[in-house]
Amino acid sequence: MNADMLKSAIWNGSFDEQFLKLYGETSVARSRYVKAIDEFCNLYGDSDDIRFFSAPGRTEIGGNHTDHQHGCVLAASVDLDVIAVAAKCEGHIVRIKSAGYNEDNIDIDSLSAKDNERGRAASLIRGVLYAFRQDAFDVGAFNAYTTSNVLKGSGLSSSAAFEVLVSNIVNGLFNFGKVGAIRIAKYSQYAEREFFGKPCGLLDQMASSVGGFTYADFHDPQNPQIEQVSLDIRDFGYTLCVVDTGGNHANLTGDYAAITEECRKISRALGTDFLRDADESEFYDKMGELRKEFGDRAVLRAFHFFNEEKRVELQREALKKHDFEKFLYFVNESGESSYKYLQNLYSNSAVNEQGLCLAIAVTKQFLNGRGACRVHGGGFAGTIQCYIPNDCFDEYKAMIEKIFHKGACVPLLVRPVGGYEIKGEKDEH
Repeated sequence: MNADMLKSAIWNGSFDEQFLKLYGETSVARSRYVKAIDEFCNLYGDSDDIRFFSAPGRTEIGGNHTDHQHGCVLAASVDLDVIAVAAKCEGHIVRIKSAGYNEDNIDIDSLSAKDNERGRAASLIRGVLYAFRQDAFDVGAFNAYTTSNVLKGSGLSSSAAFEVLVSNIVNGLFNFGKVGAIRIAKYSQYAEREFFGKPCGLLDQMASSVGGFTYADFHDPQNPQIEQVSLDIRDFGYTLCVVDTGGNHANLTGDYAAITEECRKISRALGTDFLRDADESEFYDKMGELRKEFGDRAVLRAFHFFNEEKRVELQREALKKHDFEKFLYFVNESGESSYKYLQNLYSNSAVNEQGLCLAIAVTKQFLNGRGACRVHGGGFAGTIQCYIPNDCFDEYKAMIEKIFHKGACVPLLVRPVGGYEIKGEKDEH
């Protein structure tokens, strides 16, 4: 459909079923997509086959810092997403203009990694295109306009959502949607690791690509075991939200790296490269020796891993049984373990900045035994994750935003699908 046909279909409700599934509402979504169509046409002109794509941010549900040790995690895709209006074009150039950023232009006849693109969005686009072509899938020229409401620096993984979005555009426009969600996650991770230059795990891309509540076992990272769990938090009377404490992420690379490095020291002392493969009973037996050689913090972080692994399994079973109160119990346990043993709530190099600790302290006091809260994602700065009873959410939001800033508390819905081409009722491709 061309632009006018698409806008008419949106206003006539042809996309409402899809919007309800992704966002839980239609009016804001209608306006957002119509505006995106107008922006696309201003940039690239009209087309007879304009298409919509979406990829969600993700929230970590369980398994704090377990994925890099080949452990298990629970994550969920959320209703904040990156969307694209896209259409094929003649030639050999992929053009993507993201709202607020300069346009990226990638020549599909020359897809090798470029050093001057590392750390930029262009490298992610190039890496995705390269991964598709390496596996003998089709790649072609297209124009796309993207816009995102995934909060940056919130632990909701805006970069993974962008990679998954580009992968779904290529999959939809040129490969009839036949590339599966897990493979798309791998292509997206490949782009971030090899082209962008960030040595990430697969959790973020997998959660964004697969969608819903996702359990992932990374014992074999090349072939992760994936299971979706069907659940709507709203059915249990809770609101899932994140609270942005406004912490500074600058100069935290060393803090993040130290967790991996210290876990590696313990695992290698136990004869393996990753804690997932280590003998836990040997760890406890040798704890005295390990603390003397590597220090107490390294031992505590390994202690967190072994117990967090078990919690993920317990959370998974609780969700499958719809025992939400038990699930929340383990959320709180996970948060306590991250605080005391993993020790990723503030940086030792910036002890005056402890926004995560403060947010958790006042949240626990407010909840008074109800709900749950924990550090969200990598930690040291950024956000906490909370499960707030619906009957006091507005009061909580007002309280926490008075301490931090207006808009700090962001409610989230878990959406049932991941990376996705959005089609209207009569839209067939």
